[in-house]
Amino acid sequence: MLESFFTRAILAGVGVALVTGPLGSFIVWRRMAYFGDTMAHSAILGVALALFFSISPIIGVFAIAVVVALILAFLQRRGTLSADSLLGLLSHSALALGLVLVSLMPNVRIDLMGLLFGDILAVSAVDLIVIYGGGAVVLAALAWLWRPMLAGTVSEEIAQAEGLNPERTRLVFMVLLAGLIAIAMKILGVMLITAMLIIPATAARRLARTPEQMALYAALGGVAAVLAGLWASLHFDTPSGPSIVVAALGVFTLTSLLPMGGKGPST
Repeated sequence: MLESFFTRAILAGVGVALVTGPLGSFIVWRRMAYFGDTMAHSAILGVALALFFSISPIIGVFAIAVVVALILAFLQRRGTLSADSLLGLLSHSALALGLVLVSLMPNVRIDLMGLLFGDILAVSAVDLIVIYGGGAVVLAALAWLWRPMLAGTVSEEIAQAEGLNPERTRLVFMVLLAGLIAIAMKILGVMLITAMLIIPATAARRLARTPEQMALYAALGGVAAVLAGLWASLHFDTPSGPSIVVAALGVFTLTSLLPMGGKGPST
């Protein structure tokens, strides 16, 4: 029989994978991988500010991720810097600020390695409630936005012609991504969240013929990576978070050997 902590780890990983699959599909379609990385790096700053103000780290991470997304949208609208320069500026600045603030709080004990790479084996029953409750909200909102997001991904001009608001949809998508990072940070850490958003979706893209298929295959690929990664971690005594990402890489490698089915709406 599996230990209770390991069962919770499996449930937590599966819950996160079911959300990262569909969200990651849009990140791949929209070529927003670096943006996801920026949002994840900002989580360290969110944790530091949460500790400083004695609030829940989830609230702090979510708030800072949303602020970073809004700052990025504002600076992009001004057009003074290219998108990749803005992302690099915000990503490394938020990460560095968070690490500096953490170092200035000597009375606060914090597991920095856990923040960076996660600690899925330490997931509690309360964490599971947060993961599945928050994940359900994110998936429900994504389902509600599915059509306008697909239209904006194909062409923002076409989306506007159909009476949609692609800019507002993009901002809501950023908020959903911030929510995912807030609930998934404890499991994978800020350094590995982007990998679970990108790798399963990239693997699914080779097989899917429709956007809906890609989202489903990405979620299933993420679940497979979680199960395989935790199994490897248990049997070979390797770090759980990195093991899950390595397993996701294995899923991608396997799908690379299969005939390509489609590439989603970006084509």
